[in-house]
Formats: sequence, structure tokens, C-alpha cells
Amino acid sequence: MIHSRNRRLRVNESIRSLVRENILTTDDFVMPIFVMEGENQQEAIPSMPGIFRRSIDLTVKECKELFSLGVKSVNLYMKVSEHLKDNTGKEAWNKDGLMQQTIKAIKDAVPAMVVMPDVALDPYSIYGHDGIIENGKILNDATNDALARMSVSHAEAGADIVAPSDMMDGRVLAIREALEESGFSDVGILSYSAKYASSFYGPFRSALDSAPKEDMEIPKDKKTYQMDFHNSREALNEVYKDIDEGADIIMIKPGLPYLDIVSKVREAIDLPIAVYNVSGEYAMVKAAAQNGWLDNDKTIIESLTCFKRAGADLIFTYFAKEAAMILNR
Repeated sequence: MIHSRNRRLRVNESIRSLVRENILTTDDFVMPIFVMEGENQQEAIPSMPGIFRRSIDLTVKECKELFSLGVKSVNLYMKVSEHLKDNTGKEAWNKDGLMQQTIKAIKDAVPAMVVMPDVALDPYSIYGHDGIIENGKILNDATNDALARMSVSHAEAGADIVAPSDMMDGRVLAIREALEESGFSDVGILSYSAKYASSFYGPFRSALDSAPKEDMEIPKDKKTYQMDFHNSREALNEVYKDIDEGADIIMIKPGLPYLDIVSKVREAIDLPIAVYNVSGEYAMVKAAAQNGWLDNDKTIIESLTCFKRAGADLIFTYFAKEAAMILNR
């Protein structure tokens, strides 16, 4: 006779929900948002169905709707005009720049919204790289100085948390010291600690025109500073360094193909962990759902719950708004 039957706790939805280990809520989501110049402007991103570039006024409207749905955090990216790009990234800390104006507008309209601007030079670079280039190489330390100036500028505009995604060595310390010296000790740092050189970023780069340029004597990819996807132990090395330098939250990117890294880091640290459900992951689900190969809503919720199960606390996802609508139903 069988005395122990695991199926007793799966008999119906009420029992299943009673013993459920991980619960997905709208509090888990951070919505990445693309911003463009202009007024009352909106452009669809073909490789990311349902995602748009918006001018500041429409971005504010979107943030109000997100907050009403329970999504309380946004991650900002700028579509920078070509004439503002150079090899220094100086537009990134322009106090009247598109990013700074966007931060101020969102915080004025939705003060309780947590605003996390992206900190990286690639949208501002003529080369499409995350760093300043000299003689065909990425200058790590000079880039850190630029990132620190960028972060202080974001803090001055009202950012709650800055999110360096560049993967330069030592940049968390440079940013932390700059924020402290400028009187922004309460501004947090969400560090992209384990960011892999991945093929899953394609739709994002097309959305911002931020891919490395192919026709220049520069690195054709980001493998000299982003992590090798063959490696696992290296992720912990990166995470520990960023924690020592003052990071408040640790990011792992991409998401679904890297759940093993999320789990490994979760076992090793106590800080909050963020994971990025990146553009390529979003595009795959949307393409399959549009072809009738997957159930859109069920696949979204299952995918996002996987991040929670692996140990993530925050989920950066382009599904945030749609998932919030599903959960609210």
C-alpha cells in the first residue's frame, strides 16, 4: 500500500495554490522603456511586437498606466539623435538631455514610480560600444569616469537607482564614490554584474541603433568586456567584486537561457537579484504565439515565474504591462 502520495497536494487549484512555493506579482516587474525625441510621437519596433519608442509626453502617459496596473518600476533607454553621438559620450550627462528630461517628467507625474535609468555609453557612441575607444580598444578607466558623470547627472534629475550595464571593471566603485561625493548617498546602484555577450540582444540593439558599427576599425562585438557565455564560475567573481564596490542589487542578463546562473548566484549572496528577460526572449515568445504555436498568456506567466523559482527578486521584462493585465484579471 502506498502511504505517501505527492498527488494529494495537486488535487485541485485551491490545494495547489495553498502549497505553491513561488508567487508572481506585479511588484516583481521592471518595465524597460524606449524614449525618442519629439512630441506626441510613437514608433513601433518591428522585432518586438507591442513595444514602442515614445516621446517624453507619451512615455509619461505610459508610466501612469503602468503604475495603475501595479508596475512600479521603469528602466529607461534613449534613442539618441545621430548628431549628438561622439566618442566621449558627453551627451549622456547633459543636464538638459533627453534622459534627464525624461527622468524629471516621470518623477513629476508619478512621484512613487521607481526610475532606473540605464548607464552605458553605447546609445551615445558613434561606434555603438559601451566605452570610449582609442586605437581600436575600449578604454576601461576613462569610460568609468564618463559613467560616473552620467550617473550623477541621472541622480540630479531625480533617478532613484542607476543601472550601469556596461561591464567595465571597477565602474561600480567609481559610480558609488561619485554619488557619495555629490550628496546622493540614497541613490542605489543596480549593477549588471553578470552580463553575457549574447545573441539574444538583437531586437534591443535595433530599437536603439546601438549595435557596434561594422565598417570601422574597432571590435565588431562586445566580447572583450561582456562575459563569455561558456562560463559559469566567472559570474560569481563578477558579482563578488560589484558587491565589494557598493552595488545594492545584482543583475544577471540574459534571463531564460541563464537560469543556472541566477540559481548559482542566489545560493551565494543575500543581496536582491535582478534578471533581465531580454528582447530576444520576448521576440521568440511573441513570434511563436502569433503563429499559434504557443499560448501567449500562459507562456508569459510560466516564463516569468521561472525567474522567481530560480531565485530572482526583480524581473526586467518587456512583458511587464501585459503580464500585469493577465495577473490583474
